[in-house]
Amino acid sequence: MRKKLFKWHSVSALIALIPLMVIAVTGSILVFKVEIDTWLMPEHMTVNADETTPRLNLNTLINKVETANPQFLMGSWELFDDKSRADTAYIIEKATGHWYKLYLNQYTGELLSKPVTVVHDITDWLLSLHYTFLLDFTGTVLGSIFAIILLFLGISGIILYRQFWKKLFTLRFKAARRIFYSDVHKFIGIISSPVLIILAITGGYFNIAAVVHEVSEHIEPHPLLTKPLYSQNIDFQRLVDKSQKDIKGFNPTYFIFPFEPELHITFFGEVPTDNLLISEYASTVTYDRVSGELMAALDIRTQSTITVVIDTFRKLHFGYFAGIPSKIIWCVLGLTPLWLALTGLYFYWFRKRKRPSKVFSKVPAM
Repeated sequence: MRKKLFKWHSVSALIALIPLMVIAVTGSILVFKVEIDTWLMPEHMTVNADETTPRLNLNTLINKVETANPQFLMGSWELFDDKSRADTAYIIEKATGHWYKLYLNQYTGELLSKPVTVVHDITDWLLSLHYTFLLDFTGTVLGSIFAIILLFLGISGIILYRQFWKKLFTLRFKAARRIFYSDVHKFIGIISSPVLIILAITGGYFNIAAVVHEVSEHIEPHPLLTKPLYSQNIDFQRLVDKSQKDIKGFNPTYFIFPFEPELHITFFGEVPTDNLLISEYASTVTYDRVSGELMAALDIRTQSTITVVIDTFRKLHFGYFAGIPSKIIWCVLGLTPLWLALTGLYFYWFRKRKRPSKVFSKVPAM
């Protein structure tokens, strides 16, 4: 049984070698996506507002974006009020249906950038490479498969090398190179396996959920929109203010416009909770796109256990649940598939090199 498991462990690792290396490297970089974007594009990502400066009326900000970009429709919006991070507006090109984004100062109304595609910035391109290998729906399916393989590798590695726990911090530096690399492989695998399993489960969930949504909701593509699906009488600022009353302690962080026929106006946000893993998008408030009346208010604090667990996937996958320390840990351990691949390749090469000598040793001398 152990030999079969080892064989499947090795074969799976070889099959997924390159994709998992890509996922590992890009994922480790993306742990610091916000910091990298801020460093590369400070003129787009940052604002400098006094602590007493209020946000402008949301209707005013939306109007500025629409007026400057008449060939686009509103798609979604990231809200920030920390006096340092700029808002991000996501807009949809009428002619193509493609998504773009731009940054704006929510305290002055100044547009900080022109619309660019959602894969224009280097970290956004890396994000697409990480999740879809730049292959859109096909890549999302492949990402789901490789996440399952990574999960299998993490679990099977623990089973295969469970006895290594007894010598976890023992590396035989003076042993033969093969034995030393074997120890390194086991050591890295055992140390990183809990995080890799978490990343496999959470990343797999995101990809599989995207595949299911695409298959079930978009069997036939929606027609291109030429005008907004929501009433022009909607007061978005009133809805923001109302959302904070419809859920006690609610702080809206993101909202979507109805860009598909079945969608309404939904605000996502955070609420006070002792659970550090609850995301900043955990609770939602939805309003009718025509009347602006409340349709649903979902407070994460009153939701089922499974709903809460799924929401924790965001912070667990990106590693920002404990600030910079957890990001550093996730970044370092997220790179371990790269080192596991290199040491694993050495074992594979070593076994291949040894096989011919075994065969020739059995040939009778002439």
